[in-house]
Amino acid sequence: MNSAIIVAAGHGTRMGPGVDKLFLEVAGRPVVAHTWQRFHDAPGIDEIILVVRDGMQAVFAELAREFNLHKPHGFVVGGAERQDSVWNGLAALSAKSSLVAIQDGARPCSSQELIAATLEAARETGAAVAARAVTDTMKESDNGQTIARHLDRAKLWAVQTPQTFRVEVIRRALSEVRRRGLHLTDDTAACELIDQPVRLVAGAAPNPKVTVPADLPYVALLLAGR
Repeated sequence: MNSAIIVAAGHGTRMGPGVDKLFLEVAGRPVVAHTWQRFHDAPGIDEIILVVRDGMQAVFAELAREFNLHKPHGFVVGGAERQDSVWNGLAALSAKSSLVAIQDGARPCSSQELIAATLEAARETGAAVAARAVTDTMKESDNGQTIARHLDRAKLWAVQTPQTFRVEVIRRALSEVRRRGLHLTDDTAACELIDQPVRLVAGAAPNPKVTVPADLPYVALLLAGR
């Protein structure tokens, strides 16, 4: 049995004050409803756990009714940090779950092929992440104003979601994060603490995350072309 955790408990401050990016309408429905639909339609996913802000459970339940998202699902309340939200989601998984795909609620364009590929890679390796090779010339800055050094882009990858794991692997990795009192924004970073290899899975289609207002027209174009 395979599960998905959709992390939808954040506020998305870069979108602007008072704006919940997950509920901005794009291509006929809220951003997070598109994300949920992708995993609802994924044949390799058997259950979906949505991590939400406390008090939002009824809003998400209404989304399920409105868009007929009937695949087995549940809601849990998010934690103080993203890693705490993922931990809460893991605690809600079915005892039969062997693989779990962890997805940003604001990443609505992940393809069925990409979801399936990360599941297969995680089954083989223990951990996998959707990623794209960096194509821009990359520089590092120490002060945010001037270039400090050149980076070799041939070695650089931008990681996305889904980030997919054997359930026991990600539980062990996040347990180590909690033991050390660390704060990480990326689940694969936890795997580095336990020397767990993570397979890079390059997707053929764009897989953007809605972060700032300028992202919306591009995401709308991608969703319209499904």
